[in-house]
Amino acid sequence: MIRPALRAQLIRWREVIVAATVAIFGLWLIWLGGYVLLPLGTAVLAFATVWGMTALRRMRFAQDVMAPGMVEVTEGQVGYLGPASGGYVALPDLVELRLVTLQGRRLWRLKQADAQTLLIPIDATGAERLFDAFGSLPGMDMAALVAAVQTPQVAGQGGLPALRGYAEAPPPAVQLIWRRQVALGSS
Repeated sequence: MIRPALRAQLIRWREVIVAATVAIFGLWLIWLGGYVLLPLGTAVLAFATVWGMTALRRMRFAQDVMAPGMVEVTEGQVGYLGPASGGYVALPDLVELRLVTLQGRRLWRLKQADAQTLLIPIDATGAERLFDAFGSLPGMDMAALVAAVQTPQVAGQGGLPALRGYAEAPPPAVQLIWRRQVALGSS
């Protein structure tokens, strides 16, 4: 009964819609008033506000699935299972996170302390799960993370692939998103 385009938009916005519904419930409790319902409604409204802001960021972080492969996030470990490459990285071993554009494809570059890296397309199946995984990294600026994903690709910075035989491929664009801070005095 619902058009497919509308259904897709409702699915995309579902967490924000539920948070807004909870916020309306909190406002209703505040409107009822009283010594019990007023603080309870305020707490529900505060919870729904934080949840809604996080849901909006998570929604802006997610991309349409266009790349092959699948991302797994389980118990502090990120994995990518692709048709030609893949691997796993433990989040506590992660020392650097970059957003790289190679031949028109945008990839997360996760680097471990032993210099091993894992490249994950930002538009792979399940890549939206990386939002919460990256959010657990110490000192991660979530607004900068979302802004990096939302930044449009620019020609000459890997945004447009070069035509074969007409021009060389542009150099890869690399953007540092996060780096683990090393404590002074530790070996």
